[in-house]
Amino acid sequence: MSSDAEQIAQEAAPIGHGRLQWRILMGFVLGLAAGLLAYTLSPGAPWIDTVVTYITGPVGQVFLRLLFMLVIPLLFSALVVGIAEMGEIRALRAIGLRTLLYTVIVSSIAVAISLACVNLLRPGDGVDPAAARDLLAQGGEGAASIVAASAESDAGVNQLVAIVPSNVISAMAENDILAVMFFALFFGIGLLLVQTPRTGQLKDAIEGVFEVAMRLIGLVIQLAPIAIFCFMFNLSAQFGWDLLAKLAAYVGVVVLALGLQMFGVFPALLALVARKSPLAFFRETREASVMAFSTASSNATLPTALRIADSELHLPPNIARFVLTIGATANQNGTAMFEGVTVLFLAQFFGVELTLLDQLFVMLVCILAGIGTAGVPGGSLPVVALILAGVGVPPQGIGLILGVDRFLDMCRTTLNVVGDLVAAQVISATSREVVAAPPTG
Repeated sequence: MSSDAEQIAQEAAPIGHGRLQWRILMGFVLGLAAGLLAYTLSPGAPWIDTVVTYITGPVGQVFLRLLFMLVIPLLFSALVVGIAEMGEIRALRAIGLRTLLYTVIVSSIAVAISLACVNLLRPGDGVDPAAARDLLAQGGEGAASIVAASAESDAGVNQLVAIVPSNVISAMAENDILAVMFFALFFGIGLLLVQTPRTGQLKDAIEGVFEVAMRLIGLVIQLAPIAIFCFMFNLSAQFGWDLLAKLAAYVGVVVLALGLQMFGVFPALLALVARKSPLAFFRETREASVMAFSTASSNATLPTALRIADSELHLPPNIARFVLTIGATANQNGTAMFEGVTVLFLAQFFGVELTLLDQLFVMLVCILAGIGTAGVPGGSLPVVALILAGVGVPPQGIGLILGVDRFLDMCRTTLNVVGDLVAAQVISATSREVVAAPPTG
């Protein structure tokens, strides 16, 4: 998004979110330890069911319901503004459309790679089926309306047709995330094509919704350490030590998928499309990679990326500024891959077999969410939770992965930032006719 949207993202981030990461980690470790202790010393004890039913379960469900409450306005406003701002610089409208096309294609490749890795390696298989069914039932109760809507959805060709909503208000009420995101995408393109004072005011209003939703997400995320403690206690008290092995396998698959995109797809794009040596590119952009890995923030790395695009890659300033600024929020390959791996891993963990259409649903949402996910700590959390509920997987399963999310966030942010620089290199190489155009804004 633009620098204005970046400022919104930074202002909406939770105060002291660096300390929040440590509190989340502490909640994860304490919940895991308490649950494993209960599993080891009192397996199947009635008091565990009482604690889960009346204390930890309800606390976790309140956290999830707050996320579900915010996810539709958050995704709608973020996606509309993200698309609309591609036309904010009139001289680079063609670049904006090329950037959008590039983003969709490369994000599709990224998500396809991540889903293939999870399907081939199946890191979530092998847990106790009875315990998985018990927790699956709990999750079904927690997101009953969303799961019911998913179960009643059409199949086959009708499911593809249903992506186009006949009534967007009804789609929002039913938490039909693909239909809402399709409308947001279509609406954003409309704002991109029609630039008048009135549509400018409308975009400002939608950006206001975006700002409010992100601020509220920041407040809700403050409850994450308590919720993660509850989630991890529930999971570890039921699944015991198997949980640790599955968690390690999950981290390995995420890192593998990110590595294939970073060292497979990106070098191919650089060599075949941009005519740029991949080795030279990675050497010239290493400072941005280190910054992204250490800060886990695309917004914080953006100034470094802009400087490197100018001084090291020698890209046209008008194109590099546009592509990198948009890419800081709209070209999140790493985030899309993380969401895809997480959903399929948790489906395997809970014994939910996803059909091909289910996986296509996951893929489409991840691609669109890579454009529309909020750029704040925990911004992908509502998306993951809603996708899980939509395919019949307990949303509280996100507690299993949030304890290791800091390391994975560092990895996927590095991929996001390098991916933005690759996009700038490719778009520059394929847009020579506008290289000489003066930057406007």
